Amino acid sequence: MSLLFSPLRLRETTFRNRLWVAPMCQYSAEEGVPNDWHHVHLAQFASGGAGLIVAEATAVVPEGRISPRDTGLWNDAQRDAWRPIVEAVHARGAAVGVQLAHAGRKASTWWPFADASGTVPAEQGGWQSVAPSAVAYEGFAEPRALDEAGIADVVAAFAAAARRAVDAGFDVLEVHAAHGYLLHEFLSPLSNRRTDAWGGSLENRARLTVDVVRAVRAEVGDAVPVLVRFSASDAAPGGLEPEDVAEAARWAIAAGADLIDVSSAGLVAHQQLTIGPGYQVPYAARVRELSGAPVAAVGIITSGAQAERILQDGAADAIFAAREWLRDPHFGLRAATELGEPAEALWPPQYVRAHRPG
Repeated sequence: MSLLFSPLRLRETTFRNRLWVAPMCQYSAEEGVPNDWHHVHLAQFASGGAGLIVAEATAVVPEGRISPRDTGLWNDAQRDAWRPIVEAVHARGAAVGVQLAHAGRKASTWWPFADASGTVPAEQGGWQSVAPSAVAYEGFAEPRALDEAGIADVVAAFAAAARRAVDAGFDVLEVHAAHGYLLHEFLSPLSNRRTDAWGGSLENRARLTVDVVRAVRAEVGDAVPVLVRFSASDAAPGGLEPEDVAEAARWAIAAGADLIDVSSAGLVAHQQLTIGPGYQVPYAARVRELSGAPVAAVGIITSGAQAERILQDGAADAIFAAREWLRDPHFGLRAATELGEPAEALWPPQYVRAHRPG
């Protein structure tokens, strides 16, 4: 058996393989409620062979949405709408998670296929964004700096959303501390200018992420796997580097996280990235090496052979892919065939007649 299609166990959940679907925002909800689009979008990946499917960045409070069309878990109606989607994924053999998120200073923006860009004005349904410091993301409205009470409310909101997620049947929770959103904003010195206990040293800047992980773990108990997505580099002078994030990852693991999902960038518009196949895998390998934590790699991973090589090289323990699943919702079946896995190991019986040995 390939490593890619060998099982992986985290706490009380066993994933049937290590080829997973990364969270991808669909910007298709109303009032934070997922709908039939989300149902079909996520369930198809389970039929396509994914081991774990993580639903999109899902706001823990209304003001934590990236756009007015983001999904949420701040009320029970949203929880109840997620439940049949979770059941559909389970019926097709995959585990399902949700990425709990707060967009911070990148909130209240137009979705990518809107007829506008930048911050949504209040008169068109926008709202005041918040951040560690009153420093805007380039081209967006200035956020309001959170006070102590506001920070405490954020931690409580993540815990409450985690409870709703588990009650909806999600197997896995991912805390979003990457891509320039609120927890990442606290972690990076480029966006955190505070001089109190939430700013300055790396330990202070990581405090909110660690507190959120600890609160989520306390809320959901010992059985549920908790992942944390970090941007391993800000790709900008003076920003985070993998050594900083590996230290934060160690603290997150100590607070109750189980695996670190390693991405990069997203904090500032002037970032400089060289993008190509597997371009973020070295970040995953470095965080894994320095932290000793299990990690998932992501970043233009498009074939079974490429994903298998990453695991065989010891760069990661699991693989997240995103756009390749959009291009081919049966990416898992294709990758399994490429690696010589027998049809009955993964293919739905309804599809086996289309299997061709690799």
